[in-house]
This record gives sequence, C-alpha cells and structure tokens, in this order.
Amino acid sequence: MPTCTLHPLPYQADPAHHFARLRNAPGAILLDSARPGAERGRFDLLSAWPLQQLQVQADEDGREYLQRLRQALAGLGEAQLPAGIELPFAGGLIGYLSYDFGRRLEQLPAQALDDLGLPDAQLGLYAWALLTDHQLATSQLVFHPKLADSERQRLAELFEAPDTAQPTHFRLLAAMTGDLQPAQYRAAFDQVQCYIQAGDCYQINLTQRFRAPCQGDPWHAYQALRAACPTPFSGYQQLGDGAALLSFSPERFIRVSQGEVETRPIKGTRPRASDPAQDAHNAAELLASPKDRSENLMIVDLLRNDIGRTCEIGSVRVPELFSLESYPNVHHLVSSVTGRLAPGKDALTLIGDSFPGGSITGAPKIRAMQIIDELEPARRALYCGSLLYVDVRGEMDSSIAIRSLLVKDGQVSCWGGGAVVADSHWEAEYEESIAKVRVLMETLQDL
Repeated sequence: MPTCTLHPLPYQADPAHHFARLRNAPGAILLDSARPGAERGRFDLLSAWPLQQLQVQADEDGREYLQRLRQALAGLGEAQLPAGIELPFAGGLIGYLSYDFGRRLEQLPAQALDDLGLPDAQLGLYAWALLTDHQLATSQLVFHPKLADSERQRLAELFEAPDTAQPTHFRLLAAMTGDLQPAQYRAAFDQVQCYIQAGDCYQINLTQRFRAPCQGDPWHAYQALRAACPTPFSGYQQLGDGAALLSFSPERFIRVSQGEVETRPIKGTRPRASDPAQDAHNAAELLASPKDRSENLMIVDLLRNDIGRTCEIGSVRVPELFSLESYPNVHHLVSSVTGRLAPGKDALTLIGDSFPGGSITGAPKIRAMQIIDELEPARRALYCGSLLYVDVRGEMDSSIAIRSLLVKDGQVSCWGGGAVVADSHWEAEYEESIAKVRVLMETLQDL
C-alpha cells in the first residue's frame, strides 16, 4: 500500500500559530483539541485547498451523498502512515454535517424556517494535513501519496516561513438576544409535556437561538472564545464571503479507529460556581441526581440501538456510565457506548445509521425530531450537527456541534438547549439553555 510522507515542523501547543497562515484560504479548516494534555485532547488537525468541495445538492438523499463521499475517498486512494507513526489522519474528508442533514436521512416535516441558508453538508477532500500530537509534542505535515511534489514544497515553505499574520478584530454591534421570550419558551415546553403525557416521547432536547449583528474577522472571535472555553472538540471552518463556523464542543459524536466504535453522549448539566465549595456541591448534586441519570440512560439506550445497526451483534457495550466532566462554564454527566463495525460496514454507514446524535434530539429519535421541527421556529443549521473527518484508512472522529456559532451575512448566531422530561421545570430548563452559552455570549460582548 502507498505510504504517506511526513515533514516535521516545530511543535506548537496552540494551532493558531499554524492556522493563521492559511485561515483565509479556500476550504481552510481546523479541528482543535484545545485542551492539550487532557483526555481526548491529544491531536490538532488543520488543512486547506481541498482537491474537491463536496456540498450536498438541493434534492440529494442523505445516503446518496454519503455514497458520493465514499467514492471521493476511493478516488483519492488508500494510503498508510510510516511504520511506528500514530496519527489520526492520512488524507481524506474534513468538514461539517448540519443538524438538518438528518432531514435527508429520515422523513421529517419542514415547518421550521430556514433563515440562515447554510448548506446541509460540506466536506472537502484533502490530500494533506498538519497534525499536532500534544502527547508526543510533535507537529508535522502529512502528505498523501497523490499530492504533487510541487505542492509539498509549497506547503513546507509556507509553514517554515516567518509568521506575517496581521492582528484582526471582531465585535458585536448589539447585545445578543434570544429568539424566544420566556413566555414563548414556556409554551413550547408545555407542548413537550403534553406529548410526553400522551406517550409520543420520553425526552425532547428543546433549544433556543441567540443572535446579534456583528462585524470583523470571525477568527479573532474564535481565538477569544477558545481562551474562555477550551473544549476537546473545538473547530473552525472557513466558508467564504466572511462566513465561518466556530465550535467549542465538549462532546464526541462517534469515533472509529481500526474498526472499534465509540460514542460519548452528554446528558445532565450543572453550572460552575466561583466559590469552590458551591462548585463541588453542584458537581456532587449532578452525579447523584436521579433525574439527570435517567435522562442520560435514555440516550445511552438510544445510542446502543443506533450504533447496533452498524456494529457486530453482541459487540455493543457501555463501559462508562454517568461520569463527571467539568468545563469552564458547566459540569456534565457523560457516558460511553462502544462496539465493533460489522463486516461490510464503514464509518460512513455508521453516520447514515446514527445521525444526528441522539443526545441532542430526544427519545424516540424520529418522533423527537418531528416535535423539534414543530416547536423550534427556525432550523438549527450547524448546531447539533457535526464537525468530522473520515480518512482513507476508514478512521473517523466527529463531534456533536453544541456550543457552536455561525457567523454569516453580518450576523452571529449561537444556540443553547437541554433535555425536557416529565419532571422537568420550565424555568430551570430555560435558565440551563442560557447557562450553556453564557460564557460565549459574554466573551463576544467584551471584545
């Protein structure tokens, strides 16, 4: 099998050093672990100038699009890394699937307004990437065998040259405000309770959007937000015309490595507190909460079913249940579901059978998505979709794009939500939806 070529660079703990050189290039994308040294914070991956941009077409079925992605990978060709090298990417696809890509996989209504106009999916096919391994303190260019020698030389010179990036600026032109007033949120919450009592569903992830007019460079906003809220599944994708996706997600959707599958749903949240004793109390309360454990278990069961459609019978396990993960703004309850891909199945099959992630829909999933479309006035766009890579070896990692923002057409949007179950209280759920993104909104306000 052809082997990738590696070109070492000086180690950089912050990917901004490298990404600033190409962030305005076509297809520029950064998958940023943002927490070097932390579990699931080992690798950063960035690239630009894709060989192809694969955007889902207007009437294209979701599985047809996934097959087109599969064909693009096959066209690039298999490759392996040099012996003894452990890196997550050897050339392949990097990009996003919006939450609304799920409409192309299942039969869903179309009531929610599409007022942001974000394509439902866009992944580029990349023959090179710059990968940083924070565990080994290495940074290196990885060149797929198909990449021309002249391009390898150009990229090596680009990253070895002195950094000439100029300072950038970003600011809000007004405070961020929610699309829903408290009374409107309560009306949606009450309707969810009616559906739960009627037996339509057990849990609904109800979301509200916040937005504001803005101007300037989204990359400046990303760097400030990353400093305020470092998370292991952060990312930045340049969309062109000044538009960009900015994500600060703590949640893995699905990882595939050598055929082994893992998904890590988050369900259960408490705010952080500045007082250490109160903060510890909040964390202990979350760990002991029957309500939050029940919410989490519902989604674990949903995801066992989802990945079980693609994994070997009997291989699906739950090795981790109700673990605590803490971030600058919130404590989370996290579980892990694992399995092994069945023969003839690949990472893209898994996406088709599992997308969008059950932790951000509710249960049962399809009915939950129908209710979300009815009760949330506008489409979610990137929010609760995924930033991901799939490489030519079949390796994949992907996020649930919570704590994410879209800068587009002079406006910045972000979303906050949470699980509504039978014993939820609307005031607490409304406040939780704000708490989850408060650090993002306040950071932007202070720029």
